[in-house]
Amino acid sequence: MFKKTLIAAIVAALPIVASATEVNISGTVQSKCIVQLDTMGIYGNPTPETLATNPSSGGVIPIVRFDVIQANFYKARISYPISFSQSPALSDVVNWTGTVSVGQISDTQMSAYSSAMIQYDNVVEVDLAYAGSTWFDIDSTAAYGYNTALPAGTYRAVVTAECIAL
Repeated sequence: MFKKTLIAAIVAALPIVASATEVNISGTVQSKCIVQLDTMGIYGNPTPETLATNPSSGGVIPIVRFDVIQANFYKARISYPISFSQSPALSDVVNWTGTVSVGQISDTQMSAYSSAMIQYDNVVEVDLAYAGSTWFDIDSTAAYGYNTALPAGTYRAVVTAECIAL
């Protein structure tokens, strides 16, 4: 009994050497949803106080393409402009309107996106429930003041198009 107690005391008194290591694990995730610019927008100036992307106003509607490799994992979020990113000094208010609509589709089932869109403020969202490509048209109009001509200069506004994992 004494030997066992002595051995236990000696073992307890010895410094315990422990060894540990960390092993890193890494990986890269690539989105299965890609957003591409298809057509750059251009503002036409149909009246002195208006800029519009609509072709009937002399503009070009911007178009973005969403390529979805795996369905039901992403949603499209598209925002039409509500301010200029570049413009001459403006002394009056600018009233913005816009729309986002489904243009072309690679699968006829994607036509359901038109009725499934949710809009709030200047943002449109739609769940991308089908694999394939969808082209979204973004129309934008800026009306300046009341019977006030826009100052001469360069005007730019930004459309934001995102593919968001659900």
